Amino acid sequence: MADTKSIEALSAVFTAGVVAGTLVSARLAGPVSAVLFPLLLLPLLFREKLRLSPEKWAVGVCWLAFLLLGLFCATSRAVPGIEEPSALQLWALKAADALRARIDALPFRANSTAPLLKAFLTADRSGLEARTLATFRTSGASHLLALSGLHMGILYVLFDKLTLPWGGSRTAAIIRFVLFGLGGGFFTLMTGASPSIVRAYLFILIGEILRVSGRPRKSSRVLCLALLVQLVLDPSVFRTVGFQLSYLAMAGIFLLYPVLESWYPAGSRWNPFRRIWQASALAISCQLFTGPLAWLRFHSFPRHFLLTNLLAIPVTSALLSSAVAALMLDTLHLCPPFLITITDGLGRLLLWMLQVIASM
Repeated sequence: MADTKSIEALSAVFTAGVVAGTLVSARLAGPVSAVLFPLLLLPLLFREKLRLSPEKWAVGVCWLAFLLLGLFCATSRAVPGIEEPSALQLWALKAADALRARIDALPFRANSTAPLLKAFLTADRSGLEARTLATFRTSGASHLLALSGLHMGILYVLFDKLTLPWGGSRTAAIIRFVLFGLGGGFFTLMTGASPSIVRAYLFILIGEILRVSGRPRKSSRVLCLALLVQLVLDPSVFRTVGFQLSYLAMAGIFLLYPVLESWYPAGSRWNPFRRIWQASALAISCQLFTGPLAWLRFHSFPRHFLLTNLLAIPVTSALLSSAVAALMLDTLHLCPPFLITITDGLGRLLLWMLQVIASM
């Protein structure tokens, strides 16, 4: 029954069930989920007969069960109810307010730096000027303002480098996993738990679980498992553009990027021109997969997306790294003035670059 163990196949079948469930009206959602629940128990009741049945029948029942499970999750979620924020969510919102206040307290010379950092770290874009928002949109850098897997990935890489001195022991790996699981989850709640942030958090968390347990980490399987978990947690997220763009971008990275990256002649991995090609291939892969949906939904296509990604993403990574360091040291009252100057300069450099690209 190798097919039933393929997380890619099971997540695809489950996703199909979720899609079908989203098409059911709210009025029928309750009856449909009530009918599906006992049906989902049948494979458990007849598991001995399934074990003795031909493999193709067992595989078919397994796939049907996951299809109905996706349909059940979507319809049961659609039943009207009262949802109030939990104590943890309220705590995360208070932490976001405290972080915004801490950013405002840093003595940046440019008025644009603090609002930019609040957008990058707390998803609060209310302080950004209309001209700045237009610059990000025209230059094709809107994805930098919308908290996404890029931001979670940058923060994870920073966390990973900071914990390198701990070594590669199993104990260190477990401590890293626990700290990232708690910190990353809290950051996800603090920033509003957008679909792309949740996807990135689940992707990294599942990868860490596999690393701690010593099991092989195949990126496509990790992504499919993250998809499965995310849809179980909230099947309605399938309708959001952020969710669709996030997984399309990851599909481009897994399916197209390896092909484009392999076109560069073999050589040193530290070759700067190879690095430029890798960054270009990554941007092209994501854009080709997300571009059609973005055009259908927003009727726009960033003409300078390649130049924007080549220039803006490295600066954004440096800006977030220096900002996190400044905030951590400022909390301890140890932040040196030069770190504030560097962070301020990177923020102004990013805006200047995007203004130049937007004017082209």
